[in-house]
Amino acid sequence: FEPHKMACLRIGDTCPDFKSDSSIGEISLYEYLGDGWGVFFSHPADFTPVCTTELGMTAKLIGEFSKRNTKPLAISVDPADSHREWIKDINDTQSCSVEYPIIADPDRTVANLYGMIHPNAPDTKAGQLPVRTVFVIAPDRTLKMSLTYPASTG
Repeated sequence: FEPHKMACLRIGDTCPDFKSDSSIGEISLYEYLGDGWGVFFSHPADFTPVCTTELGMTAKLIGEFSKRNTKPLAISVDPADSHREWIKDINDTQSCSVEYPIIADPDRTVANLYGMIHPNAPDTKAGQLPVRTVFVIAPDRTLKMSLTYPASTG
């Protein structure tokens, strides 16, 4: 038996900061969150039906997030230009306005940092997509909740 090495954030751990390109330009996680809460979630790929509805619903709930001093932040391994085109589609098909950033992570740096690439996934394009993951990050930058489920579950 050989255990796989994978980043694993646990409740109470400090969530690592990162700087990355996004749908709204380069951002730092800590700077983006400021002194508030964060809901950081991954999706496997742009232009997929389930992800489109999830990001659209998040945009529709932005007022509820704001009331709670919370900012959403999404990530996929697609590039920022793809995210910007996809946002147009989300806004059109979901009757919303996505204004929160979608992190561009084509080299999977952030996905690996946060343990979003399953260690037992096949070494294929589909296997290197992030699993669906949600992190709730507190103002002190610690992880308060995480939820992970396979990309095949929508």
